[in-house]
Amino acid sequence: MDFNCPSPKTIPVVSTFSSPFDSSPDSTSTKKPISLWPGMYHSPVTNALWEARSKIFERLLDPPKDAPPQIELLTRTPSQSRTSIFYNLSSDYILREQYRDPWNEVRIGKLLEDLDALAGTISVKHCFDDDSTTRPLLLVTAAVDKIVLKKAISVDIDLKIVGSVIWVGTSSIEIQLEVIQSTNENSDVSDSVALTANFIFVARDSKTGKAAAVNRLSPETEREKFLFEEAEARSKLRKKKRVGRREFDNEAKRLEALLAEGRIFCDMPALADRDSILLRDTRLENALICQPQQRNIHGRIFGGFLMHRAFEIAFSTAYAFAGLVPCFLEVDHVDFLRPVDVGNFLRLTSCVLYTELENPDQPLIKLKLLLMLQGRRLDLVRYQIHFISHSLSGRRQRPRRTDLGFGK
Repeated sequence: MDFNCPSPKTIPVVSTFSSPFDSSPDSTSTKKPISLWPGMYHSPVTNALWEARSKIFERLLDPPKDAPPQIELLTRTPSQSRTSIFYNLSSDYILREQYRDPWNEVRIGKLLEDLDALAGTISVKHCFDDDSTTRPLLLVTAAVDKIVLKKAISVDIDLKIVGSVIWVGTSSIEIQLEVIQSTNENSDVSDSVALTANFIFVARDSKTGKAAAVNRLSPETEREKFLFEEAEARSKLRKKKRVGRREFDNEAKRLEALLAEGRIFCDMPALADRDSILLRDTRLENALICQPQQRNIHGRIFGGFLMHRAFEIAFSTAYAFAGLVPCFLEVDHVDFLRPVDVGNFLRLTSCVLYTELENPDQPLIKLKLLLMLQGRRLDLVRYQIHFISHSLSGRRQRPRRTDLGFGK
């Protein structure tokens, strides 16, 4: 068969977008090698956010030779970094279909990518010094302190995400994001908040890789001052946890009881509680090779993509454990322990860590899951997430307790 022979049945495939670093749409040459382009896997919102930062990205990827670091720190307000994105879901059916899940709600995993991208945009806006002669900072996601879903997010109603810097330390930044969706034009703004998220970014010198100081923050309104004080308290608590061990007197007794029950399962299964299940039996695993299409502007794997994949396997674990569709409640904490590079082999491991039946008269079970992303025998991301699950209508269901270690 002649490959060059034209055929009326041949469907041509062309790129749907141009280089994010081209100065004009008519440019025929790229300014950067393809290996340094942001990945092309990501959502349209993530791509739009990265394009909005293209000038900063260009300077970041090609800093002036022997450029000095930023010496003079600026003082910025939260309003200077405040950024919002709008999803026209009600009329843009293509965008709507990209975010739709099987239950006509917004895919949380895909939304996590956008949240991470928006938080990165906000951190860059805060740290940018408007001086092209200094080398830019490298800003990376260090952790997600909390993501709380307050109500279901419909895929048929317009959506907005708003965020700003609420606290800065010496080299760390906390960004708070709110997902807003209003079903009633006259409803209160606080009632329209569907999800809140707090991202923590850290600044590194783009040449040495060491911690770098960031611009100061000056809250203006009472609300901004309140958020700053709350974030300051969380920062002190995180440092306290890193320095010393917390006392777990009550938790230790509970853990001993669970381990004793788990040993009965292993040693004398006939005597074990039939309503219990070993932790290791709730575990699901997945593996993947990190592809170039999943990289960020720094050439490493996008943190939002990792959270997306982590959420998907956590959701599947909760679904397999409960036997019914679980409802997402919150992400308790995400720690990015090490960077992930293109070509890395990742193993995702998820298990149900704890279950609780709060009210025996209501068939509602709360699940707490632990997820680890591992590569080269190192822990890369640690992820704790909460779901709830309804039992079948009219049938009471007792919680299944999970015992023994995660890696057993």
